[in-house]
Amino acid sequence: MTKTLVDELRDRGIKRVKVGGFDVDGVLRGKYMSLDKLASALDGGFGFCDVIFGWDVADALYDQSSVTGWHRGFPDALAVLDVDTLRDLPWEPGVATIIADFRDENGGPHPACPRSLLKTMRDRAADMGLSATFSCEYEFFMFQETPDSIAEKGYRDPKPLTPGMFGYSFVRAGQNRQLMSDILDGMAAFDIEVEGLHTETGPGVFEAAIKYDEVLKAADKAALFKVAMKQIASEHGVMVTFMPKWNAKLPGCSGHLHQSLWKDGKNVFFGEGKPSDTMRHYIGGLVALAPELTAMISPSINAYKRYVPGVWAPLTASWGIENRTTGVRVIGLDSPKSARIEMRQSASDINPYLGMAACLGAGLWGIQNEVEPPAAVEGDATEVGEPLPRTLGAAADRFAASDRVRAIFGDAFVDHYALTRRWEQREYDKAVTDWELRRYFEVI
Repeated sequence: MTKTLVDELRDRGIKRVKVGGFDVDGVLRGKYMSLDKLASALDGGFGFCDVIFGWDVADALYDQSSVTGWHRGFPDALAVLDVDTLRDLPWEPGVATIIADFRDENGGPHPACPRSLLKTMRDRAADMGLSATFSCEYEFFMFQETPDSIAEKGYRDPKPLTPGMFGYSFVRAGQNRQLMSDILDGMAAFDIEVEGLHTETGPGVFEAAIKYDEVLKAADKAALFKVAMKQIASEHGVMVTFMPKWNAKLPGCSGHLHQSLWKDGKNVFFGEGKPSDTMRHYIGGLVALAPELTAMISPSINAYKRYVPGVWAPLTASWGIENRTTGVRVIGLDSPKSARIEMRQSASDINPYLGMAACLGAGLWGIQNEVEPPAAVEGDATEVGEPLPRTLGAAADRFAASDRVRAIFGDAFVDHYALTRRWEQREYDKAVTDWELRRYFEVI
Protein backbone atom coordinates (compact mmCIF):
# COMPACT_ATOMS: atom_id res chain seq x y z
CA MET A 1 0.00 0.00 0.00
CA THR A 2 1.41 3.38 -1.02
CA LYS A 3 1.84 5.77 1.85
CA THR A 4 0.11 9.10 1.66
CA LEU A 5 1.89 12.37 2.39
CA VAL A 6 0.14 12.51 5.75
CA ASP A 7 1.38 9.01 6.59
CA GLU A 8 4.92 10.06 5.72
CA LEU A 9 4.63 13.13 7.93
CA ARG A 10 3.45 11.00 10.84
CA ASP A 11 6.33 8.60 10.31
CA ARG A 12 8.74 11.53 10.52
CA GLY A 13 7.27 12.68 13.82
CA ILE A 14 5.34 15.63 12.41
CA LYS A 15 2.35 16.32 14.66
CA ARG A 16 0.75 19.26 12.87
CA VAL A 17 1.28 21.69 10.01
CA LYS A 18 1.20 25.44 9.64
CA VAL A 19 -0.60 26.46 6.46
CA GLY A 20 -1.12 29.89 5.00
CA GLY A 21 -0.65 32.30 2.15
CA PHE A 22 0.83 35.72 1.48
CA ASP A 23 -1.35 38.80 1.18
CA VAL A 24 -0.75 41.80 -1.11
CA ASP A 25 1.67 43.33 1.42
CA GLY A 26 3.74 40.15 1.55
CA VAL A 27 2.52 39.25 5.04
CA LEU A 28 2.15 35.51 5.66
CA ARG A 29 -1.32 34.82 7.06
CA GLY A 30 -1.77 31.29 8.38
CA LYS A 31 -2.88 28.86 11.05
CA TYR A 32 -2.11 25.48 12.57
CA MET A 33 -3.86 22.49 11.05
CA SER A 34 -4.15 18.93 12.33
CA LEU A 35 -2.87 16.10 10.17
CA ASP A 36 -6.40 14.69 9.88
CA LYS A 37 -7.60 18.02 8.51
CA LEU A 38 -4.55 18.20 6.26
CA ALA A 39 -5.59 14.95 4.59
CA SER A 40 -8.86 16.47 3.39
CA ALA A 41 -7.25 19.84 2.59
CA LEU A 42 -4.78 18.16 0.27
CA ASP A 43 -7.63 16.54 -1.64
CA GLY A 44 -9.91 19.51 -2.21
CA GLY A 45 -8.43 22.59 -0.60
CA PHE A 46 -9.90 24.33 2.42
CA GLY A 47 -11.75 27.49 3.27
CA PHE A 48 -9.75 30.54 4.36
CA CYS A 49 -11.54 33.80 5.14
CA ASP A 50 -10.89 36.19 2.28
CA VAL A 51 -10.63 39.11 4.69
CA ILE A 52 -6.86 38.68 4.29
CA PHE A 53 -7.34 40.43 0.94
CA GLY A 54 -9.72 42.99 2.43
CA TRP A 55 -7.55 44.59 5.10
CA ASP A 56 -4.23 46.38 5.34
CA VAL A 57 -1.09 45.59 7.34
CA ALA A 58 -2.81 46.89 10.49
CA ASP A 59 -5.93 44.76 9.86
CA ALA A 60 -7.99 47.85 9.01
CA LEU A 61 -10.62 47.10 6.37
CA TYR A 62 -10.36 48.74 2.96
CA ASP A 63 -13.33 50.99 2.31
CA GLN A 64 -13.89 50.39 -1.42
CA SER A 65 -12.78 46.83 -2.14
CA SER A 66 -14.77 44.89 -4.72
CA VAL A 67 -13.05 41.49 -4.44
CA THR A 68 -14.26 41.18 -0.83
CA GLY A 69 -15.93 43.30 1.82
CA TRP A 70 -19.12 43.78 3.82
CA HIS A 71 -21.12 43.72 0.60
CA ARG A 72 -19.99 40.12 0.08
CA GLY A 73 -20.03 39.05 3.72
CA PHE A 74 -16.31 38.17 3.79
CA PRO A 75 -16.78 34.59 2.57
CA ASP A 76 -14.13 31.88 2.54
CA ALA A 77 -11.79 31.77 -0.41
CA LEU A 78 -10.62 28.37 -1.56
CA ALA A 79 -7.04 27.82 -0.41
CA VAL A 80 -5.13 25.17 -2.36
CA LEU A 81 -1.95 23.78 -0.82
CA ASP A 82 1.17 23.54 -2.96
CA VAL A 83 2.93 20.41 -1.67
CA ASP A 84 6.12 21.47 -3.45
CA THR A 85 6.52 24.10 -0.70
CA LEU A 86 6.43 21.54 2.13
CA ARG A 87 9.28 22.09 4.57
CA ASP A 88 9.87 21.48 8.28
CA LEU A 89 9.94 24.43 10.68
CA PRO A 90 13.39 24.12 12.32
CA TRP A 91 12.33 26.28 15.28
CA GLU A 92 9.12 24.32 15.92
CA PRO A 93 10.00 20.62 16.26
CA GLY A 94 7.23 18.36 15.05
CA VAL A 95 5.72 21.07 12.83
CA ALA A 96 5.87 21.39 9.03
CA THR A 97 4.56 24.16 6.83
CA ILE A 98 2.95 24.41 3.37
CA ILE A 99 2.12 27.53 1.35
CA ALA A 100 -1.35 27.91 -0.16
CA ASP A 101 -2.58 29.67 -3.28
CA PHE A 102 -6.07 31.13 -3.42
CA ARG A 103 -8.81 30.57 -5.98
CA ASP A 104 -11.84 32.65 -6.90
CA GLU A 105 -15.43 31.40 -6.91
CA ASN A 106 -14.97 30.00 -10.43
CA GLY A 107 -11.86 28.04 -9.54
CA GLY A 108 -9.46 30.41 -11.25
CA PRO A 109 -6.62 32.35 -9.63
CA HIS A 110 -7.86 34.80 -7.00
CA PRO A 111 -7.28 38.32 -8.37
CA ALA A 112 -5.70 39.46 -5.10
CA CYS A 113 -3.36 36.47 -4.62
CA PRO A 114 0.25 37.58 -5.28
CA ARG A 115 1.61 34.07 -5.65
CA SER A 116 -1.04 33.21 -8.24
CA LEU A 117 -0.10 36.33 -10.21
CA LEU A 118 3.54 35.25 -10.32
CA LYS A 119 2.50 31.76 -11.44
CA THR A 120 0.58 33.35 -14.32
CA MET A 121 3.72 35.24 -15.41
CA ARG A 122 5.80 32.06 -15.06
CA ASP A 123 3.32 30.18 -17.25
CA ARG A 124 3.46 32.98 -19.81
CA ALA A 125 7.22 32.57 -20.00
CA ALA A 126 6.79 28.81 -20.41
CA ASP A 127 4.41 29.42 -23.32
CA MET A 128 7.27 31.35 -24.94
CA GLY A 129 9.63 28.42 -24.37
CA LEU A 130 11.42 30.24 -21.54
CA SER A 131 12.09 29.65 -17.87
CA ALA A 132 12.99 32.40 -15.41
CA THR A 133 15.68 32.28 -12.74
CA PHE A 134 15.57 34.88 -9.97
CA SER A 135 17.22 35.65 -6.66
CA CYS A 136 16.72 38.28 -3.99
CA GLU A 137 19.18 40.05 -1.73
CA TYR A 138 17.96 41.95 1.32
CA GLU A 139 19.39 44.59 3.60
CA PHE A 140 17.83 44.82 7.05
CA PHE A 141 18.44 46.32 10.48
CA MET A 142 18.59 44.33 13.71
CA PHE A 143 17.96 45.78 17.16
CA GLN A 144 18.27 44.67 20.78
CA GLU A 145 14.52 45.05 21.19
CA THR A 146 11.31 43.04 21.41
CA PRO A 147 7.86 43.91 20.04
CA ASP A 148 6.90 45.00 23.57
CA SER A 149 9.99 47.09 24.28
CA ILE A 150 9.90 48.96 20.98
CA ALA A 151 6.17 49.64 21.35
CA GLU A 152 6.78 51.05 24.85
CA LYS A 153 9.36 53.39 23.30
CA GLY A 154 6.86 54.53 20.71
CA TYR A 155 9.14 53.05 18.03
CA ARG A 156 11.78 55.67 18.86
CA ASP A 157 15.48 55.21 19.53
CA PRO A 158 15.78 51.44 19.14
CA LYS A 159 19.09 50.04 20.36
CA PRO A 160 21.00 48.61 17.39
CA LEU A 161 22.53 45.16 17.55
CA THR A 162 25.94 46.67 16.84
CA PRO A 163 27.17 50.29 17.04
CA GLY A 164 28.72 52.45 14.38
CA MET A 165 29.14 52.48 10.61
CA PHE A 166 31.04 49.28 9.91
CA GLY A 167 30.33 47.74 6.48
CA TYR A 168 31.72 44.29 5.72
CA SER A 169 32.92 44.01 9.31
CA PHE A 170 34.77 40.79 10.02
CA VAL A 171 34.71 41.74 13.71
CA ARG A 172 31.03 42.57 14.18
CA ALA A 173 29.86 39.35 12.54
CA GLY A 174 32.22 37.37 14.73
CA GLN A 175 31.07 39.14 17.88
CA ASN A 176 27.57 37.88 17.08
CA ARG A 177 28.74 34.50 15.83
CA GLN A 178 25.97 32.46 17.47
CA LEU A 179 23.25 34.59 15.90
CA MET A 180 25.03 34.48 12.53
CA SER A 181 25.39 30.71 12.80
CA ASP A 182 21.74 30.25 13.75
CA ILE A 183 20.66 32.39 10.79
CA LEU A 184 22.75 30.46 8.27
CA ASP A 185 22.02 27.02 9.71
CA GLY A 186 18.35 27.79 10.33
CA MET A 187 17.83 29.07 6.81
CA ALA A 188 19.54 26.03 5.33
CA ALA A 189 17.31 23.73 7.40
CA PHE A 190 14.35 25.75 6.09
CA ASP A 191 15.43 25.14 2.47
CA ILE A 192 16.69 28.69 2.01
CA GLU A 193 20.35 28.73 1.00
CA VAL A 194 22.03 32.00 1.90
CA GLU A 195 25.06 32.56 -0.31
CA GLY A 196 26.37 35.54 1.63
CA LEU A 197 25.72 37.34 4.93
CA HIS A 198 27.62 40.42 6.05
CA THR A 199 27.32 43.73 7.84
CA GLU A 200 26.40 46.78 5.77
CA THR A 201 27.18 50.42 6.48
CA GLY A 202 25.11 51.41 9.48
CA PRO A 203 24.49 50.38 13.09
CA GLY A 204 23.09 46.85 13.18
CA VAL A 205 22.46 46.59 9.43
CA PHE A 206 23.17 43.37 7.53
CA GLU A 207 22.79 42.10 3.99
CA ALA A 208 21.85 38.56 2.94
CA ALA A 209 22.00 37.16 -0.58
CA ILE A 210 19.68 34.21 -1.23
CA LYS A 211 20.79 31.67 -3.83
CA TYR A 212 19.09 31.84 -7.23
CA ASP A 213 16.31 29.43 -8.20
CA GLU A 214 13.39 28.98 -10.55
CA VAL A 215 11.27 32.12 -10.21
CA LEU A 216 8.39 30.74 -8.11
CA LYS A 217 10.74 28.90 -5.76
CA ALA A 218 12.90 32.01 -5.55
CA ALA A 219 9.88 34.09 -4.53
CA ASP A 220 8.85 31.51 -1.93
CA LYS A 221 12.32 31.57 -0.44
CA ALA A 222 12.52 35.36 -0.46
CA ALA A 223 9.12 35.70 1.20
CA LEU A 224 9.85 33.01 3.78
CA PHE A 225 13.27 34.53 4.51
CA LYS A 226 11.60 37.47 6.25
CA VAL A 227 9.41 35.14 8.30
CA ALA A 228 12.41 33.05 9.29
CA MET A 229 14.56 36.06 10.16
CA LYS A 230 11.94 37.40 12.54
CA GLN A 231 11.67 34.01 14.24
CA ILE A 232 15.41 33.29 14.53
CA ALA A 233 16.23 36.81 15.71
CA SER A 234 13.46 36.71 18.31
CA GLU A 235 15.05 33.68 19.95
CA HIS A 236 18.15 35.83 20.51
CA GLY A 237 16.20 38.76 21.95
CA VAL A 238 16.67 40.64 18.69
CA MET A 239 14.14 42.37 16.45
CA VAL A 240 14.44 42.75 12.68
CA THR A 241 12.96 45.43 10.46
CA PHE A 242 12.77 45.37 6.68
CA MET A 243 11.65 48.99 6.49
CA PRO A 244 13.43 50.62 3.56
CA LYS A 245 14.24 53.79 5.52
CA TRP A 246 13.66 53.62 9.27
CA ASN A 247 15.96 56.59 10.04
CA ALA A 248 16.45 59.61 7.77
CA LYS A 249 20.08 59.96 8.86
CA LEU A 250 21.05 56.38 8.04
CA PRO A 251 21.31 54.48 4.74
CA GLY A 252 18.19 52.80 3.44
CA CYS A 253 17.69 49.08 2.84
CA SER A 254 17.46 47.56 -0.61
CA GLY A 255 15.79 44.40 -1.85
CA HIS A 256 17.42 43.88 -5.23
CA LEU A 257 16.13 41.26 -7.67
CA HIS A 258 18.55 39.36 -9.93
CA GLN A 259 17.01 37.70 -12.97
CA SER A 260 17.77 35.81 -16.16
CA LEU A 261 15.90 33.77 -18.77
CA TRP A 262 16.80 30.29 -19.97
CA LYS A 263 15.88 28.05 -22.89
CA ASP A 264 17.00 24.46 -23.39
CA GLY A 265 19.52 24.86 -20.58
CA LYS A 266 21.11 27.98 -22.06
CA ASN A 267 21.05 31.53 -20.73
CA VAL A 268 19.32 33.55 -23.45
CA PHE A 269 20.62 36.80 -21.92
CA PHE A 270 24.19 35.88 -22.89
CA GLY A 271 25.40 37.70 -25.98
CA GLU A 272 29.18 37.23 -26.16
CA GLY A 273 30.13 40.26 -24.09
CA LYS A 274 27.03 42.33 -24.80
CA PRO A 275 23.29 41.98 -24.12
CA SER A 276 21.65 39.45 -26.41
CA ASP A 277 18.65 40.59 -28.45
CA THR A 278 16.40 38.86 -25.90
CA MET A 279 18.10 40.60 -23.00
CA ARG A 280 17.98 43.96 -24.77
CA HIS A 281 14.23 43.70 -25.35
CA TYR A 282 13.70 42.49 -21.77
CA ILE A 283 15.57 45.58 -20.58
CA GLY A 284 13.42 47.66 -22.92
CA GLY A 285 10.29 46.34 -21.23
CA LEU A 286 11.66 46.97 -17.74
CA VAL A 287 12.72 50.52 -18.49
CA ALA A 288 9.59 51.45 -20.45
CA LEU A 289 7.24 50.20 -17.75
CA ALA A 290 9.25 51.11 -14.64
CA PRO A 291 7.27 54.29 -13.84
CA GLU A 292 3.98 52.45 -14.35
CA LEU A 293 5.05 49.47 -12.21
CA THR A 294 6.67 51.41 -9.38
CA ALA A 295 3.68 50.71 -7.10
CA MET A 296 4.40 46.97 -7.39
CA ILE A 297 8.15 47.42 -6.96
CA SER A 298 7.90 49.94 -4.09
CA PRO A 299 4.70 49.01 -2.23
CA SER A 300 4.91 51.05 0.99
CA ILE A 301 4.88 54.73 1.93
CA ASN A 302 8.30 54.28 3.48
CA ALA A 303 9.92 53.00 0.27
CA TYR A 304 9.73 56.47 -1.25
CA LYS A 305 11.86 57.92 1.56
CA ARG A 306 14.73 56.16 -0.26
CA TYR A 307 14.03 58.08 -3.44
CA VAL A 308 16.44 60.92 -2.72
CA PRO A 309 19.82 61.63 -4.36
CA GLY A 310 22.94 60.03 -2.98
CA VAL A 311 21.51 56.99 -1.15
CA TRP A 312 22.03 54.29 -3.81
CA ALA A 313 18.38 54.20 -4.84
CA PRO A 314 17.65 54.90 -8.54
CA LEU A 315 15.53 57.94 -9.31
CA THR A 316 14.89 57.36 -13.02
CA ALA A 317 13.83 54.67 -15.45
CA SER A 318 17.30 53.87 -16.72
CA TRP A 319 19.76 51.06 -17.33
CA GLY A 320 23.48 50.58 -17.56
CA ILE A 321 26.21 47.99 -17.61
CA GLU A 322 27.74 47.53 -14.16
CA ASN A 323 26.19 50.87 -13.15
CA ARG A 324 24.77 51.02 -9.62
CA THR A 325 23.08 54.39 -10.16
CA THR A 326 20.60 52.99 -12.70
CA GLY A 327 17.32 51.26 -11.99
CA VAL A 328 18.32 48.28 -14.15
CA ARG A 329 21.91 47.08 -13.85
CA VAL A 330 23.36 44.57 -16.30
CA ILE A 331 25.94 42.16 -14.88
CA GLY A 332 28.18 39.31 -16.06
CA LEU A 333 28.00 39.80 -19.80
CA ASP A 334 31.19 37.77 -20.35
CA SER A 335 29.74 34.65 -18.74
CA PRO A 336 27.05 32.37 -20.21
CA LYS A 337 26.25 31.34 -16.65
CA SER A 338 26.22 34.73 -14.92
CA ALA A 339 24.77 37.14 -17.52
CA ARG A 340 21.81 38.69 -15.73
CA ILE A 341 19.87 41.78 -14.77
CA GLU A 342 19.68 43.34 -11.33
CA MET A 343 16.57 45.37 -10.57
CA ARG A 344 17.90 48.01 -8.17
CA GLN A 345 14.72 50.01 -7.75
CA SER A 346 13.22 47.57 -5.25
CA ALA A 347 13.76 47.96 -1.51
CA SER A 348 13.58 45.61 1.45
CA ASP A 349 9.81 46.11 1.83
CA ILE A 350 9.23 44.32 -1.46
CA ASN A 351 6.58 41.63 -1.75
CA PRO A 352 8.76 39.14 -3.66
CA TYR A 353 5.82 37.65 -5.56
CA LEU A 354 4.67 41.02 -6.86
CA GLY A 355 8.16 42.36 -7.45
CA MET A 356 9.20 39.32 -9.46
CA ALA A 357 5.87 39.27 -11.30
CA ALA A 358 6.35 42.93 -12.21
CA CYS A 359 9.86 42.33 -13.57
CA LEU A 360 9.02 39.14 -15.42
CA GLY A 361 5.77 40.52 -16.83
CA ALA A 362 7.45 43.71 -18.05
CA GLY A 363 10.43 41.83 -19.47
CA LEU A 364 8.30 39.33 -21.38
CA TRP A 365 6.19 42.21 -22.71
CA GLY A 366 9.39 43.83 -23.93
CA ILE A 367 10.46 40.64 -25.69
CA GLN A 368 7.07 40.09 -27.31
CA ASN A 369 6.96 43.67 -28.58
CA GLU A 370 10.69 43.90 -29.38
CA VAL A 371 10.96 47.04 -27.26
CA GLU A 372 14.28 48.81 -27.73
CA PRO A 373 15.69 50.37 -24.56
CA PRO A 374 17.19 53.87 -24.50
CA ALA A 375 20.95 54.21 -24.55
CA ALA A 376 22.79 52.65 -21.63
CA VAL A 377 23.81 55.23 -19.03
CA GLU A 378 27.48 55.69 -18.28
CA GLY A 379 28.10 57.55 -15.04
CA ASP A 380 25.48 59.05 -12.74
CA ALA A 381 21.92 58.28 -13.89
CA THR A 382 20.23 60.50 -11.29
CA GLU A 383 18.89 62.89 -13.92
CA VAL A 384 18.95 60.61 -16.99
CA GLY A 385 15.69 59.03 -18.10
CA GLU A 386 12.08 59.43 -17.07
CA PRO A 387 11.74 60.23 -13.35
CA LEU A 388 10.10 57.54 -11.23
CA PRO A 389 7.04 58.43 -9.13
CA ARG A 390 8.14 59.92 -5.82
CA THR A 391 5.11 58.99 -3.69
CA LEU A 392 3.02 55.86 -3.36
CA GLY A 393 -0.11 57.76 -4.34
CA ALA A 394 1.47 59.01 -7.56
CA ALA A 395 2.77 55.52 -8.29
CA ALA A 396 -0.68 54.00 -7.74
CA ASP A 397 -2.24 56.52 -10.14
CA ARG A 398 0.34 55.73 -12.85
CA PHE A 399 -0.23 52.02 -12.28
CA ALA A 400 -4.03 52.21 -12.49
CA ALA A 401 -3.98 54.43 -15.59
CA SER A 402 -1.68 52.19 -17.61
CA ASP A 403 -3.29 50.23 -20.43
CA ARG A 404 -0.04 48.31 -20.82
CA VAL A 405 -0.06 47.21 -17.19
CA ARG A 406 -3.70 46.17 -17.47
CA ALA A 407 -2.92 44.11 -20.57
CA ILE A 408 -0.15 42.27 -18.71
CA PHE A 409 -1.76 41.69 -15.30
CA GLY A 410 -5.51 42.03 -15.88
CA ASP A 411 -8.07 44.57 -14.74
CA ALA A 412 -9.14 42.65 -11.62
CA PHE A 413 -5.66 42.62 -10.09
CA VAL A 414 -4.81 46.16 -11.19
CA ASP A 415 -8.03 47.64 -9.77
CA HIS A 416 -7.67 45.86 -6.44
CA TYR A 417 -3.98 46.54 -6.00
CA ALA A 418 -4.32 50.23 -6.94
CA LEU A 419 -7.12 50.52 -4.39
CA THR A 420 -4.90 49.09 -1.64
CA ARG A 421 -2.01 51.45 -2.44
CA ARG A 422 -4.28 54.50 -2.61
CA TRP A 423 -5.71 53.48 0.76
CA GLU A 424 -2.20 53.31 2.19
CA GLN A 425 -1.47 56.80 0.88
CA ARG A 426 -4.69 58.19 2.41
CA GLU A 427 -3.89 56.62 5.78
CA TYR A 428 -0.50 58.33 5.70
CA ASP A 429 -1.97 61.65 4.61
CA LYS A 430 -4.14 61.66 7.75
CA ALA A 431 -1.18 61.13 10.08
CA VAL A 432 0.44 63.95 12.08
CA THR A 433 4.15 63.20 12.06
CA ASP A 434 6.91 63.93 14.56
CA TRP A 435 8.49 66.16 11.92
CA GLU A 436 5.39 68.37 11.81
CA LEU A 437 5.24 68.63 15.59
CA ARG A 438 8.90 69.62 15.86
CA ARG A 439 8.65 72.09 13.02
CA TYR A 440 5.33 73.82 13.70
CA PHE A 441 4.13 73.17 17.26
CA GLU A 442 5.75 76.21 18.85
CA VAL A 443 6.62 78.54 16.02
CA ILE A 444 3.22 78.79 14.31
